[in-house]
Amino acid sequence: MTFVLSDTGRYVTDGGLETDLIYHRGLDLPAFASFPLVEDETGRGHLTDYYDGYAAIARRAGAGLLLEAPTWRANPDWGATLGYDAAALDRVNRAAIALLHRIGQRLTGIDDIVVSGVIGPRGDGYVADQRPEVAGAARYHRPQIEAFAAAGADLAHAMTMTTTAEAAGIVRAANEVGLPVAISFTVETDGRLPDATPLGVAIAEVATAGPVAYFGVNCAHPDHIAGGLDDDSATRSIAALRPNASRRTHAELDVAEDLDEGDIPDLRVALDALRQHLPAVRIVGGCCGTDARHVAALWDR
Repeated sequence: MTFVLSDTGRYVTDGGLETDLIYHRGLDLPAFASFPLVEDETGRGHLTDYYDGYAAIARRAGAGLLLEAPTWRANPDWGATLGYDAAALDRVNRAAIALLHRIGQRLTGIDDIVVSGVIGPRGDGYVADQRPEVAGAARYHRPQIEAFAAAGADLAHAMTMTTTAEAAGIVRAANEVGLPVAISFTVETDGRLPDATPLGVAIAEVATAGPVAYFGVNCAHPDHIAGGLDDDSATRSIAALRPNASRRTHAELDVAEDLDEGDIPDLRVALDALRQHLPAVRIVGGCCGTDARHVAALWDR
């Protein structure tokens, strides 16, 4: 394991990849999956243009850049819905990391670029409909982590985690493979995970599964995240924030037919207030409904 999050380093990361591609770039993403785009030149062009926007923000901010792979859906259950078997998933996960390396190698004016392989939940990112055992989750997610490691990723980052068991399984698998791992939970409007676990409890439980590079929260409005900051496990451990600008609940977002981009100035004020309670935050980006405009505003200072 080589990746260590600097105590002083700051990293820009991206926003809502899939919502940006669908609503702003007019792309069709069946199953909300962006990973098939790495398979052809046109798709890779869309992704490169997308990441270039965040590189420009990092350059202006004098910050590092965390490039997160478009692999949130690239696991066996979701891959099967798109015709990807195990061999095809291994190929596409490796290709996604290779694309990020190529993008990073041509960027100038950014001193620290980190390549992250993104892992999504086995089930729905808003609903704790899968209740895996830790060992089962480790077996399930290990092939994707192995693909990231073989392609030279700096770390794996599991995002929108809805249960502690699945997150702990991912930590176990990543430690077995020897790839640093980060865990980002999502929370409901009360600051608890979709399975009702308090955020601080989830962080403390997953930390016992093995070393974690950092913890984060994604896909929730800052005001919703604030509701979960009721103990030191949360306030001391959270190093990454990728909020939604929307104040809608996950249930409302799941059935929405429009894009709720929220209010960018309001998002900035809410995130500034949240960060007063999170001294460890080093990584800031966005999630569903956000794009480079939102993330630029969050880094404007």
